[in-house]
Amino acid sequence: MRANSVDSHATGARRHRRRRREARPLAYGMKRAVVVTGASRGIGEACALRLDSLGFTVFAGVRTATDARALQLKASPRLIPILLDVTDGDSIASAARTVADSLQGGGLAGLVNNAGIAVAGPLEFLATDMLRHQFEVNVVGQVAVTQAFLPLLRKGKGRIVNMGSKEGRLAMPFLGPYCASKFALEALTDSLRMELRAWDIPVSIVEPGTVATSILERSIAAAEDTVRDLPEHAHELYDPAIAAARRAADGIVASAAPADAVAGAVVHALTARRPKSRYVVGRDARLVSLMARFIPDTLCQSLVLRQMGLPRQCAQLDKGKVPVNRRMECKCW
Repeated sequence: MRANSVDSHATGARRHRRRRREARPLAYGMKRAVVVTGASRGIGEACALRLDSLGFTVFAGVRTATDARALQLKASPRLIPILLDVTDGDSIASAARTVADSLQGGGLAGLVNNAGIAVAGPLEFLATDMLRHQFEVNVVGQVAVTQAFLPLLRKGKGRIVNMGSKEGRLAMPFLGPYCASKFALEALTDSLRMELRAWDIPVSIVEPGTVATSILERSIAAAEDTVRDLPEHAHELYDPAIAAARRAADGIVASAAPADAVAGAVVHALTARRPKSRYVVGRDARLVSLMARFIPDTLCQSLVLRQMGLPRQCAQLDKGKVPVNRRMECKCW
């Protein structure tokens, strides 16, 4: 029994040393420079500050000079804010030139594509311009930024980390645009990983669950604005379901994980000797990953609807406003 206990302790110690060895940054200083987009607040800010504390030179992408000054107050002089709008080609090109000039012929150790937004609302009434904007930021913008910085990443034998989401593994009602953009980012990450393998540029994706950030609160507020602007007919159809989804969102926010947990996964992806292709962060994200892999679609979606407390039958049907010959069309809840 004692021998087994000693063996178990030795095995645990070896695992601990291996984790510490894999998580140790390879080198520091100007030669170990990274770009983090969407660094004004939330996950991006947490990643930028964590990397700065580890000795990396961090080029933190922000949208305004005010955001730049606020971030600088929290960081060391190694953190360099750069104005970067991922939907603006000129802004991306200017940011890439700024980084290249600062590196003085050196390369990048990493790019963290974190910038993103969340568009919410019933797809039936969603303005197509909002859908396009969702993809411009969360999909096209990520590709455009990657293209701009790949020469520096190739020069620096760097790595790419894309910020996905648990909604990139399992779609949710009323988050269709956001989920679709994160599903697309999963595919783009896999394709890019295979395309860049010849240059030994690892490409990882981080899949967080719900994270406690001000961005989460703003996304919920934006969704409420979208709902308020819906036509009267849409309110008649979707108000009960939207109200249930809002109550579910309140509960999710209360149990959200800290942004620093996501930053830890990003650090591992940038510094480990063998970075993972995917990092699932948070209990809810791990549960979603298992559901998406092992539970049939119909059952999985039923569980989601039940957990969110969505009504099983639309309000119009309850009020007898739907003709009998069209009732099958309304059995959506």
